[in-house]
Amino acid sequence: MRHPLILPLYLPALLLSVAQGMLTPVLPLFAADFQVAYLWVGLALAGEGLGMLLGDLPNGFLLRRLEQKKAMMIGLGIIALSCLALFWARDILQVFALRLVAGYGSSLYNVARHTYIAETITIATRGRSVALLGGTFRAGRFVGPLIGGAVAAGWGLRAPFLLYGLVVLLSIGAIALFNHSAGGAEHFTPRGEAMTLASIGRTFREQIARLTFPGLGQALMQMVRAGPGVVIPLYGANVLGLDVQQIGLVLGIASMVDMTLFYPTGMIMDRWGRKFAIVPSALIMALGLAVIPLANSVSGLILAAALNGLGNGLGSGVMLTLGADLAPKHARGEFLGIWSLIGDAGSTGGPLLVGGVADWLALGPAAWAIAATGVVAAAVFGLLVPETLQKSSHLSANREQPLKTDG
Repeated sequence: MRHPLILPLYLPALLLSVAQGMLTPVLPLFAADFQVAYLWVGLALAGEGLGMLLGDLPNGFLLRRLEQKKAMMIGLGIIALSCLALFWARDILQVFALRLVAGYGSSLYNVARHTYIAETITIATRGRSVALLGGTFRAGRFVGPLIGGAVAAGWGLRAPFLLYGLVVLLSIGAIALFNHSAGGAEHFTPRGEAMTLASIGRTFREQIARLTFPGLGQALMQMVRAGPGVVIPLYGANVLGLDVQQIGLVLGIASMVDMTLFYPTGMIMDRWGRKFAIVPSALIMALGLAVIPLANSVSGLILAAALNGLGNGLGSGVMLTLGADLAPKHARGEFLGIWSLIGDAGSTGGPLLVGGVADWLALGPAAWAIAATGVVAAAVFGLLVPETLQKSSHLSANREQPLKTDG
């Protein structure tokens, strides 16, 4: 029997991740092609994360009034249009502004999808189901860099932006056809409550104990995850002299390693706990980042990138799973908006840290700075964050909705 979430959830996610993967080898080189400092390159690459930061809380509000399906489609539409517009960008400020807009669209899509996951998938199977979603991300990130690098090599650095828009439009079509959800966050909030900042503030105050250390860990973890996507293309191009197609190959191989681990990771999370996946993931990514400056050939860079892929693969879906575990049923939209805000702060900080340290010192120390962040993330999760699977095991079955078949 076909899994009920293949068409409404996994297929759109796969298409979007293919599109995002196409930009991985292209966008850093496109930004650097404007002949600006590394800090400006980092700022342009952080633009999407900044846009997500600005959008997370408003979109948590918006999900009270907007159906999940509509929210996902609108978010993807914003992403597609802003990326298409990159084809005509003439300076680094335009690139930054368009990535900012794309980030707002990504936030709307991600918060709506996360709410859909929390509502639809039971805690008992959440680790495996969300890890499978992470596997679709990684499959797309394997194929995407190869496509993006080849298209850029053949038709120029701007050509992948057009293809990106087309692929995201296909993702919108998949949601329109196969996702029949109509739920919004109002399903989880008291009837008639006004849509104000007070509800976000109340949710934050109520959940501060369960947000503090997991939130810190997530911010650090997302910073580490953002690091390789900045360091590897710039190191490959500026230190090793690789072209965009070779960089796409390096990133594609890393993603191939990454995507092989989503199912074992889901089993680990559901059997032993979320921390058994998170801590090794952070440490291995830290090691992978630390050895990038030691690479003196394309094969050395491939090995370092593959090590990063191994660590990221062990973290397949862990932050989505942890956030869904922690989210209270009465305020999922608000909580997941806050959770996304924290993670996006980390994703934004990664490129900025790389750009700032690289301008101040060099790319090598920038990689080591991000690697140190991974060690701290492992310590936070290992020592300070309780295991949510143990908490969830005490919940009765009637507190979670069964998996719906809306495919």
